[in-house]
Amino acid sequence: LLLSLLPAIPLAASHSWPLHQLDVKNAFLNGDLLETIYMDPPPGFRAEGEYSGKVCRLRKSLYGLKQSPRAWFSHFSDVILGMQFVRCHSDHTCFIRRGSNSLCILLSVYVDDIIITGDDTPGIAQVKQDLGRFFDVKDFGSLRYFLGIEVARSRHGISLSQRKYVLDLLQDTGMLGCRPASTPMDPNLKLTVESGELLSDPSGYQRLVGRLIYLTNTRPDLTFAVSVVSQFMHALRTSHLDAVYHILRYLKSSPGLGLFYVSETQSGVSCYTDADYAGSKTDRRSTSGFCTFLGDHLLSWKSKKQAVVSRSSQGTCELLWLRFSLSELGFLVQKSSELFCDNKSVLMLASDSVLHERKHIEIDVHFVREKVRSSVIVPSFVPSSKQTADVFTKFVGPTLLQSFVIKLGFS
Repeated sequence: LLLSLLPAIPLAASHSWPLHQLDVKNAFLNGDLLETIYMDPPPGFRAEGEYSGKVCRLRKSLYGLKQSPRAWFSHFSDVILGMQFVRCHSDHTCFIRRGSNSLCILLSVYVDDIIITGDDTPGIAQVKQDLGRFFDVKDFGSLRYFLGIEVARSRHGISLSQRKYVLDLLQDTGMLGCRPASTPMDPNLKLTVESGELLSDPSGYQRLVGRLIYLTNTRPDLTFAVSVVSQFMHALRTSHLDAVYHILRYLKSSPGLGLFYVSETQSGVSCYTDADYAGSKTDRRSTSGFCTFLGDHLLSWKSKKQAVVSRSSQGTCELLWLRFSLSELGFLVQKSSELFCDNKSVLMLASDSVLHERKHIEIDVHFVREKVRSSVIVPSFVPSSKQTADVFTKFVGPTLLQSFVIKLGFS
């Protein structure tokens, strides 16, 4: 979800641009159907004369049709492109328009919710007016609440949090009065598919994990813990449920924690990447993770169990995507992007022209080396004590967690 807001919010914070929110009412009803679809007349509609006993052919999309989201977005895109916007190739839900005066307007859409920012204030007002001619649009003014994410702005910057979402989650699970925990999970905990008794009804656990996954949109500190508990959906046991409740106890300690983007110009794209070594006790597979920054602004993060250890290529791909996305918006990244890693062997592998015995990751290695040779990426060593990506690959203690929380730009 947060990728749909990027790079609108960090850029708005960096350049002190206003953020506007719009909502299109009954959006799916605006889509044009390409397929031939018939339906029975709706209840209360009486067809008489030659139309009696006949069915209706749909010309417009309806809620419930699988074609409706595509039909709506296609129609919306046509309207926006007709207003001299250009679709970003790096993100098809993001559109930009630059005028002859070099002022720009950035528009991001998520289903029927629209965010507009930029330095062309009269142009933004005109875009709102033009959208109102095509759709039934509600103007919410300044962005404050977007899909469960609370947006607060001050002269110091923009903060994103899900405090209400967290409190509702604690209320629904009866954990509002629980004892807080200092970490998302016990650093010494080793979950397996056989630890504990089987749960008779796994649906409650699955719904709970789903809600936690959505919470990681503004809580990178939960990403690794939620990734771990989501790996046991096929064989849920009591120990897994206990681990989920531990995450809830951690949320109780900081329900309003979230991302903060300072109102200062940011430059340079960098990435921290890390991986454990066969950390899973179940299948001995490794977990890799990364986080990327525009200056000090956290842009993206990920924690994922991998089939092969190819952490550098994953971080490189993310860096390239971010550089391309920013360049599309007219913000060229002139200098090389640093790729921070705490494993010197991996750094040597990325920079050395000799392949050694690494055929199982040969394509990844060549890909990274190509970007290193062209100076797009600069592999850099960082001590494990300062490896920000550690929080995405392993459980850490409360002291180390707090230092990472500060580095990730939490407020």
